[in-house]
Amino acid sequence: MINETIIADTQDWLDKAVIGLNLCPFAKAVHVKKQVRYAVSSATTEEALLAELMTELRYLQNTDPELVDTTLLIHPYVLTDFLDYNDFLDTVDIATAEPEFNDAFQVASLHPQYQFAGTEVDDIENYTNRAPYPTLHLLREDSVDRAVAAFPNADRIPDVNIETLKKLGHEGWEALGLRK
Repeated sequence: MINETIIADTQDWLDKAVIGLNLCPFAKAVHVKKQVRYAVSSATTEEALLAELMTELRYLQNTDPELVDTTLLIHPYVLTDFLDYNDFLDTVDIATAEPEFNDAFQVASLHPQYQFAGTEVDDIENYTNRAPYPTLHLLREDSVDRAVAAFPNADRIPDVNIETLKKLGHEGWEALGLRK
């Protein structure tokens, strides 16, 4: 795969699903301001991905949030199986808790096979976290805190997303024309 195609597929998903369906009411502002970094990993092992994750966290830590507020670390060559990816999230949590980061980051998980506990594989609510490629969304805690403070009923976002996708249904999701 070519990095430009991977980024284009991810941007298309961000435009049509995340912003278009308002799955994340905070995404539009950073997208419009071009503060989203798209980093395509060449990692083929978990160890290499962890090293790239640490590099990207340091990059965010050392970059003005006005320039880059958030990073989508897209890793199409490793952790393509959702269960392996899900297991790796424990490693991600440990990495972001490193003292050098001082609790400054959190990571949202996105995967083409995403499945919430207690759901069936094809349940539409799983699509709230289904990106075209396995992706770690690196977020600054300060940015998340500001966004949540400015958004009324932020705790309702997951429930609203599920309602939105249930109304949309599989047919509506397919009509978005996203990469599978």
